[in-house]
Amino acid sequence: MDPSADRDRLDHSGRVVVVTGGSKGIGRVLVERFLDWGAQVVTCGRNEPEELPERDGRQAVFVPADVRDPDQAAAVVDAAVEQFGRLDAVVNNAGGAPAADAATASPRFSESIIRLNLLAPLHVAQRAHHHFALGAAGPDGGVVVNIASVSATRPSPGTAAYGAAKAGLLSLTQSLAVEWAPTTRVVAIVAGMIATEQAELHYGDDEAQARVAATVPAGRLGTPEDLAQACRWVTSPFASYVSGSAIWLHGGGERPAFLSAVDG
Repeated sequence: MDPSADRDRLDHSGRVVVVTGGSKGIGRVLVERFLDWGAQVVTCGRNEPEELPERDGRQAVFVPADVRDPDQAAAVVDAAVEQFGRLDAVVNNAGGAPAADAATASPRFSESIIRLNLLAPLHVAQRAHHHFALGAAGPDGGVVVNIASVSATRPSPGTAAYGAAKAGLLSLTQSLAVEWAPTTRVVAIVAGMIATEQAELHYGDDEAQARVAATVPAGRLGTPEDLAQACRWVTSPFASYVSGSAIWLHGGGERPAFLSAVDG
């Protein structure tokens, strides 16, 4: 087997990718990596960053948008097709939630979290599928990647609405994969604990993060690079038969609490 053939299949040159929430954190890394791999990238956010990543004369295109609004979400996807004449993949990365006590969280807060983490990905995916069905990605179709979370599959105290929304996103991924085949593949990546520049907000200081990392079988927190590489594979021809699936990216998961009690 020619190793260069595999590299070619992972190359995204000539492809167009939309990454929502790409101005900072994980989204920023996703934008940078898809540019590294040769793609044209369109991203969005409520506030435009001071500078946009650029590689080999290709600069990321920024569209100001709040993807919780269906029209603004559609405009981001439309901008990619209008500017580059095609669309190959969208990565629903925008999401997240601050900690909040479920007993006292306001209805407005909870609705906002669900809109961002469940409805916004649906709005983006609907518009992407519209273009894929019209042939925007060519005969092989396009792919929607939903960034989910382990919070979808276990209790999520302190972020109950977020966990519920991400659980809904996993169900949505399966349903859309069936409805929209074969022109649109839909895949979820179930991300575990990822260290970003804001890791202190979630996991505490460096010492606390080290203790958290020790609970992961892999012995470390995940990185945005880990997530980017998963997105690279799932949007490549290598994953052409992967749809309706949830790819677990969590370093082996979490050690069951009862084992600590057994060990004393």
